[in-house]
Amino acid sequence: MSTRWPDRLPTHDRFDYRPITRRPDYAWPNGARLAVYIGFNVEHFAFGDGLGACIGPASPQPDVLNHGWREYGNRVGAWRCLELFDSLALPTGALVNTALYDHCPELVQALVARGDELIGHGHSNAERQGVLDEEHERALLLRCRERMLRESGQAPAGWLSPWISESALTPDLLAETGYGYTLNWCHDDQPLRMRTRGGGSLWSVPYPQELNDIPMIVGRLMDAKDFSAMVIDNFEEMLDQSRAQPLVMGVALHPYIVGQPYRLRHLRTALTRLAQARDRGDVWFTTPGAIATHVAGLEKERPGEFD
Repeated sequence: MSTRWPDRLPTHDRFDYRPITRRPDYAWPNGARLAVYIGFNVEHFAFGDGLGACIGPASPQPDVLNHGWREYGNRVGAWRCLELFDSLALPTGALVNTALYDHCPELVQALVARGDELIGHGHSNAERQGVLDEEHERALLLRCRERMLRESGQAPAGWLSPWISESALTPDLLAETGYGYTLNWCHDDQPLRMRTRGGGSLWSVPYPQELNDIPMIVGRLMDAKDFSAMVIDNFEEMLDQSRAQPLVMGVALHPYIVGQPYRLRHLRTALTRLAQARDRGDVWFTTPGAIATHVAGLEKERPGEFD
């Protein structure tokens, strides 16, 4: 019996392999070598149905335990996080479910008032994007983009799929519906330009799956103080690495997790360390959209180097 793929394995053909040791050199604004951002996931979930992270075993619907735990993020946790971000003058890339406009529009208004970047994150994290056919996936991308523009005055430049669930056509559809970058891929520490049908431009900006409170705290049961130490350790190591080449470090946060008081206290320690590095000029503290805009400008000056 032969192996399933005796020759070349199936591939996505979105980009070629290029090791981190063989990349073009450049700098971020102000000469920084490390770009840092917060991916602040603000989400809403259907009651009595659909997907969602769980603090305890899933119960028959309506699962009020797990729904209520997630809703704490919108009612309390997000506001405590915003107070922390304000105290340190930290911008965020806010990953927004458009269902928030129906449920708690003042939370999205608070993000806009802070000057945060709004990033498309589907209508709700109660359902996956990757199961949609092309027509319905295109409609989702357009509907979210148009509603965010109408409600908040800014069309999202970037996208993170709910549960990072893609179809085989998602990058193509993103480029065709006006999005300039995706956060779905977690394969690198630098941005790169992805190939799409028709040649539309789409950047992949690194989004963390390790430096992320859901897989670490919920999935691996990591304590809050250990997650804080992990953020600091990752930052200090990447700061050292960035002396040789420009890098991107994201921190993915969900307010129903890190907005819990005892976790917020430890998160404050980690973010204070990052803010201090910013104040010293050691890093560029920014948003994913600004990262994509910067590398897109460099690519125009140096075509082909960032593929």
